[in-house]
Amino acid sequence: MQPTDLPLSLSTADGASLAIHHWPAAGTATAQLIICHGMAEHGARYAALAEPLNANGISVQAMDLRGHGASTPELSRGVLAAGVDWSHLVDDVALLLKRTRAAHPNQPIVLLGHSMGSYLAQSVLVEHSALVDVAILSGSHAQPAAASAAAGLVARIEGLLRGAQAPAKTLDRLSFAQYNRTFAPNRTAFDWLSRDQQQVDRYVADPLCGFVLSCHYWRCLADALRAIGSPSKLAPIRSDLPLLIIGGDADPISAGGGLEKLQRRLRAAGLRQVELRLYPGARHEVFNETNQAEVVDDLLAWLAPHLTALSQRSRTHANP
Repeated sequence: MQPTDLPLSLSTADGASLAIHHWPAAGTATAQLIICHGMAEHGARYAALAEPLNANGISVQAMDLRGHGASTPELSRGVLAAGVDWSHLVDDVALLLKRTRAAHPNQPIVLLGHSMGSYLAQSVLVEHSALVDVAILSGSHAQPAAASAAAGLVARIEGLLRGAQAPAKTLDRLSFAQYNRTFAPNRTAFDWLSRDQQQVDRYVADPLCGFVLSCHYWRCLADALRAIGSPSKLAPIRSDLPLLIIGGDADPISAGGGLEKLQRRLRAAGLRQVELRLYPGARHEVFNETNQAEVVDDLLAWLAPHLTALSQRSRTHANP
């Protein structure tokens, strides 16, 4: 399935033009879902997820983040420009949320963040949870403060040695290469993404996937992880926000109970509706896994009562 209007774009205050992949609902939309994709991928990869959502009345948008996909030239892929940091990514998502709210004022808005996008989604929720009605975190982790600090230090040192905009090859080896060793002997460098070999091969063959982020980009990510790394820092998220955490129990990013720890962290921050769904044997990309139909069915079943309640509330407010 291909996006209907590809690409839409979002113009930011600092002059960036960001690509928006848009999959409208079949018939009249009842909700809007916005996707924050992960590191070294792009929004168009979520077309297969958008299809069943569209069939259930949910319109989907996925923005190519700065340094990714159609939002950046090939030579700048994986790079955040000098003077640009994590706060710009937060502002980009907030701008898209505001634009979507203005265009669809009576429809619930769902924010879905995968992997790095799940950390970005949390940063957005800390500052702008009033713009979001329901949140979903996929392929996430409760990153320990010490690990975030170490990643930031390595990114800083490598940036000093090789240049801030050079690929952070050391961090790439310490993270993704280590994740893949969990599934040795390896068929590809990305076996850790999914048990579905066809999905892995699609990722490997995609020229917009699999690159290494710059030292500066990694340092910004490490700073962001520290900024969402405790209940007190997540406390500004409004307590009544329904939030679902989903992931595979064989995802090396969250090995050692990382998703359970994230659920406890969010609950300790005051969120009253934090649910967790773990899929046995599934790896990092649950929407591209061998049991993806089960994952999507569960997602739709979880969303349905929340979206129904929000829609009813919106109609009540519109017709007092």
